[in-house]
Amino acid sequence: MTSAEEAAWLAGQRPSRVREVQAGRLGWTEVDLLAVGDGDATAIRGVLEGFGVRVNYFPVGQARHIVAALGGERSAAPYVVIACHGDEGAILMDELAGELAAFQPFDGNIGPAEVRAHLRFPGSVVIATGCDTGDEALAEAFLDVGAAAYVAPVHGPFGYASVFAPLFLFYELTELRTLEEAVERLRAHDAELAMWRLFKR
Repeated sequence: MTSAEEAAWLAGQRPSRVREVQAGRLGWTEVDLLAVGDGDATAIRGVLEGFGVRVNYFPVGQARHIVAALGGERSAAPYVVIACHGDEGAILMDELAGELAAFQPFDGNIGPAEVRAHLRFPGSVVIATGCDTGDEALAEAFLDVGAAAYVAPVHGPFGYASVFAPLFLFYELTELRTLEEAVERLRAHDAELAMWRLFKR
């Protein structure tokens, strides 16, 4: 089959971003996926790859891991998914032994101050899965350090809802919907997913 024949065949298929992968791209987009604690990142990774997304996987056990992945001058993926737990407007980090904690860029959880001081998101859409990570102050901090948009739950959804939400969003994006349309459809699904909010400027 010639490239013109292949293009014609792909054009006749059901519209989807997956057609770009069928045409030879390694992924129609790229995601930096951070596994902070036990935030179900491996399940999210497998499904995103099934959607034709190229995933850069970063296990995070210390503050310096998240700073290495998301701080300083870096080439950012278009999307960042932070698979985590949250509480009261902060991303929860595992508690470290005193000897190890002494060498970290910050000690404790990731709130607005830590985001502003240590993380950078040049144009990325950031999706957090943890409870209460849709807190307005935390969202503003992500936008202040360059995120094009921030999506997170404003309350405490069930654990499996936090796994499903980013997968639902990427399904919708794969189906050629905008981020705004994807979030609207997510929120309309049920009461658990209605907790998710899109923050933009």
